[in-house]
Amino acid sequence: MQQKTVGSAHNLQQGSTPIRVFLISGHRILLWGLQQLIKSNEPAIQLAGIATSYAEARAAVAAASPDVILLDLDLPDVHPQDISAFVSGCSARVLVMTGRDDQSLHDKAVLDGARGVLTSQASPESFLDAIAKVHEGQLWLDRAATGRIFVELSRRQTGQAADKESSRISTLTEREKKIVACIFENSGDTARTIAEKLHISESTLRNHLTSIYGKLGISNRFELISYALKNGPALSL
Repeated sequence: MQQKTVGSAHNLQQGSTPIRVFLISGHRILLWGLQQLIKSNEPAIQLAGIATSYAEARAAVAAASPDVILLDLDLPDVHPQDISAFVSGCSARVLVMTGRDDQSLHDKAVLDGARGVLTSQASPESFLDAIAKVHEGQLWLDRAATGRIFVELSRRQTGQAADKESSRISTLTEREKKIVACIFENSGDTARTIAEKLHISESTLRNHLTSIYGKLGISNRFELISYALKNGPALSL
C-alpha cells in the first residue's frame, strides 16, 4: 500500500456513526499502511484494534466489537477451515485480503461467509470503498467472482434439494413405491381400476395414498404423478 494520505472514499459518510475496523495481518508494512489510511479518514472510520496472528485475533475481536474486520488470508496460522468458524463466530462483517491470485481460495472465503475479497495490492480508495460497502450490507466482488459464486450456490442448492427428496423417498415402503409406480403407469385410470390392478380395495388404496402424500409432502394424485416424473430414478420408475 502506498504511503500517502487520501481523501475519503465516496461511500464514507462524514458526520455519521464511525465505522469501526479491526485489522488482522502479519505483514507489518500492509498493517502500517492500513492504519495510516484509517487515521487519515477519521472520524468517518476508526481503528477498533489490531492483531498480527489468527490466534491473537480470536481473543481480541470480541472485546473490540468492530463493525468490519479485514482478515489477511496469508497469516501463517490461518487455515481454510478457520475462515468459516471465524466468520460464523463474530457479528462483524468480514473482508478478506490476500496477496495470492487464487480464485478458488477467494471464492471459498466468500462461500464460507466473508463479504468480499481484496488483494493486498489494491488501491487505498478500493480499501475504503470496500469497507463502506460491506458495512452497508453489500458484497465486494467483481462480476466474474459474483458469477462463479452464484453458479456454485445454485449447484449446492440443487444438491441439497436432491438430498431432501432422496430422504423423503427413503421413507416409503416397498408396497408404497409399487403403488406410486402403478399410478404413474396408469395415470388415466380411476382409483377403482388401480385398486383392482393392485388387488386391494379402494379404501386400502386411499389409506396408502394418505401415507404417501404425507411422506412426500404432496396432496393429490396430480401432484404425485408430477413428483414421479421429476424423481422417477429415485423411485425406481
